[in-house]
Amino acid sequence: MQIAELIVSDNVREVDDMKRDPFEEYLKESEPDKANKGYAWSTAIGLQAVDGLKTSEYLIDTAIQNIEGKITMREAQELINSYYEERPAHFSDEERTEEADKVSSRIAGLLSETAFSFSPNEYISIHRKLFMGIYSHAGKIRDYNITKKEWVLDGATVMYGSASELIATLEYDFSQEKAFSYKGLSMEEIIHHLAVFISRLWQIHIFEEGNTRTTAVFFIKYLRMLGFTATNDIFAENAWYFRNALVRANYTNLQKGIYETTEYLEVFLRNLLLGERNELHNRNLHISGVLNTGKVDIGDEKVDIGDEKVDIGDEKVDIGDEKVDIEDGKAEVGCESGYMGGPNAEIEKLFLEKGIAFSAKTTGHILRLFEVVGYDRIFNKTVVKELIGLKNSGASKFLSKLVHADVIGTVPGYGKGKYRFKK
Repeated sequence: MQIAELIVSDNVREVDDMKRDPFEEYLKESEPDKANKGYAWSTAIGLQAVDGLKTSEYLIDTAIQNIEGKITMREAQELINSYYEERPAHFSDEERTEEADKVSSRIAGLLSETAFSFSPNEYISIHRKLFMGIYSHAGKIRDYNITKKEWVLDGATVMYGSASELIATLEYDFSQEKAFSYKGLSMEEIIHHLAVFISRLWQIHIFEEGNTRTTAVFFIKYLRMLGFTATNDIFAENAWYFRNALVRANYTNLQKGIYETTEYLEVFLRNLLLGERNELHNRNLHISGVLNTGKVDIGDEKVDIGDEKVDIGDEKVDIGDEKVDIEDGKAEVGCESGYMGGPNAEIEKLFLEKGIAFSAKTTGHILRLFEVVGYDRIFNKTVVKELIGLKNSGASKFLSKLVHADVIGTVPGYGKGKYRFKK
């Protein structure tokens, strides 16, 4: 790809980011029908982030037509299906946009319905409705054991339910919850119990794929059955945090002093159900602790003092104890060794061998990423966004730079969009 094409591509992505919350006005809408539809679509689209998926502009436009009352939900879903029947190869496998669009429309449809029954069959039915025609195993219980390397666990995996016991475990959890009485509990106790229940349900992981999205939809509908409205943007804006919180609620490593905890889920639920504004940062959930040191990476705050624009987002810029060395145009980025050397000697050597010269800001981003993933761990754009604090377009541009400079490469056999540092 030529430089001019890269610039145009990045500009398009920046425009997409500017329009990344097209439903905000509907969430504040005084007309209940529009507000509810806006919530359903916003949540449906936001939940695709748990698998690193992004919807198309066509899906957004179709959703808005539905919210405005110009088409019904069924017509919206039919338009999406027809769109992909007419252009089956329009999008790359990397983005899996067709899956994101179709599942989003189905989630929006389910969240727009009031029908619900608290049962294992309902849970399984939701998975089938979401992924029919997308996964061959839609609505089917997995028959093999699984592991999944988790970024938040530094590459470790949660111990998921045994394939031979999935149905029995699922039915047991449902029976326990159905028999539980919330009477007399404080809201704090209710939230803790809900966090325990949903984390245990998710841990079973009865499906091959699509467990988190299925669990989220089921949980939202269950919360409604319990009398909660939860019509805000918490799921839409923090879907990956929700998944990482589920992971942390189901992981213990005694040798490393790490214990399963629902504290992160409870903070999420307090925002969702009580309207609190607790900060939800994925870096705070990482078991290593290196991402939650209290130090601020200037790159995280989107400050660029070169020839580019200055974007400080909605966050305050706190330079705290950060030292800035402007003599050589280099800024320390929160690592103990400063600009180079120390634990980053390997990446410094790589730069020197390849004759690479990045800006201080980009170098800081690279060092922070390498400090966590090193040479061995595989990462994707979602990890870069959360770890460094970049928006979607910024993360794409950053990865493109590293690929073209031969600093990172794609990893065969893991699907598209997976990278690893090159030695």
